[in-house]
Amino acid sequence: MGLARLLKLSPKTWRTPNPSTISFGLRRPVADFVRLESIKHESENLGGFSLSSFCRSIHGGSIRSHAYPKNNDATGHHIAQDTERLCKLLCAQSNSSIESSLNGASVDVSPTLVLEVLKKLSNSGVIALSFFRWAEKQKGFKYSAEGYNALIEALGKIKQFKMVWNLVNDMKSKGLLTRETFALISRRYARARKVKEAVETFEKMEKFGMQPALPDFNRLLDTLSKSGHVDKAQEMFDKMEKRKFTPDIKSYTILMEGWGQEQNLLRLDEVYREMKDEGFEPDAVTYGILINANCKARRYDAAIELFHNMEANKCNPTPHIYCTLIGGLGSERRLTEALDFFERSKAIGIVPEAPTYNAVVGSYCRSMRMHDAYRIVDEMRKVGVGPQTRTYDIILNHLIKARRTKEAYRVFQRMSSEGCEPTLSTYEIVVRMLCNEERVDIAMRVWDEMKAKGILPGMHMFSTLINSLSHENKFDEACKYFQEMLDMGIRPPAAMFSNLKRTLLDEGKQDMVLILAQKLEQIRTTQLIG
Repeated sequence: MGLARLLKLSPKTWRTPNPSTISFGLRRPVADFVRLESIKHESENLGGFSLSSFCRSIHGGSIRSHAYPKNNDATGHHIAQDTERLCKLLCAQSNSSIESSLNGASVDVSPTLVLEVLKKLSNSGVIALSFFRWAEKQKGFKYSAEGYNALIEALGKIKQFKMVWNLVNDMKSKGLLTRETFALISRRYARARKVKEAVETFEKMEKFGMQPALPDFNRLLDTLSKSGHVDKAQEMFDKMEKRKFTPDIKSYTILMEGWGQEQNLLRLDEVYREMKDEGFEPDAVTYGILINANCKARRYDAAIELFHNMEANKCNPTPHIYCTLIGGLGSERRLTEALDFFERSKAIGIVPEAPTYNAVVGSYCRSMRMHDAYRIVDEMRKVGVGPQTRTYDIILNHLIKARRTKEAYRVFQRMSSEGCEPTLSTYEIVVRMLCNEERVDIAMRVWDEMKAKGILPGMHMFSTLINSLSHENKFDEACKYFQEMLDMGIRPPAAMFSNLKRTLLDEGKQDMVLILAQKLEQIRTTQLIG
């Protein structure tokens, strides 16, 4: 059954004693496009847990899902409000009208405000650059390394590397260049599969007056490993002596983690043995990497054995290690063992943190014991460690995987209506679910709601919606979103444009194909100037 049979609108708050008769509130504009119907639920679905408190507690607890200033004074609150207001304006305007729109915003431009807005615009380098150029002209603006780095991150995502290096030159002239700048440029190159350029960026540090040190080299190894290029990281590591660097334990553990992510336990073990031969004894980080690698390879008994070896060697397990084992065992539906590690961690005095609670929530969800999952979320609220947006995303993913889409949608709706604002990841989950349920009409309304809150979509979200619109023969809408994506400077995957082009040609829309192809070519070949 699709999502059309959803939820009866109710202004009343939740009452937990009788979960079988609970109705869920929908906020507009989504409610306008859903046929509302009262739905009764089996008590096991909610089990007396109050989803009302589940949603309220994200902003009520100590953990926030946004990158706003952590201070709770009036200044921090004011900056948060201005950030949201500016992002809403930017989401609603075309590039040509951004400056005039911002001029009417009446905000005090400070380095903190600029940084927060640029973080929010990390998925739209074109808009981020336009905002930055506007902000430069405003009273109160000051250049900062953090602001430049945030802009470089956004531009790097859309592969505007010529503009990135222009900004690096600006930073050098202003004395704002940092080692972090080179690390993040290397990371963007590596994720764009430009490994040679990632390494060259590290090598350019000296040209810009910075002598590379071992921490910088380790950052490069980490960037390459986490971007799927651990073989190149290993090659760089093997040539360390030529660069006059002596590896430390972090150098080894970075490579171990990289091979673990590739599930190449043989290479991981080789690095581990070399590390020990060089006189480094495994610490908690090392054991954590070994345990995580075995869990990733679904070698849970080996992971548990490593845990016991760790204890025998008088190396105290960290909260991260308990979290890894709980999540790994829970994903294999070895729920009893997962919960045993949770209780063991509490018994030795470790106060559970949000990631550990999330692992327990995920473990219960994996076994579809939603009553217990909601109970743990309630416990998180009571002890003041969440729930986070990540907690919601875990629950939504499991409900959707189990085809309990109506319940997932209710969780999402309560999240919003109780003041717990979803992040981009949550919207991606929900839009994908709606498209898979062939409710692209509701997906577009959720999309509009997201943008109205100043949250910009990324490439994967565009792909989901455009492909669904094409599948439903809504070609004008598909082309509209495709052009919007290009306007944001996002390059679509080749397969996505190929599919859209073929569909449009089948429909006789050659003119539209030509327009889109020309615009795409422009994006590919034109570097931003600013």
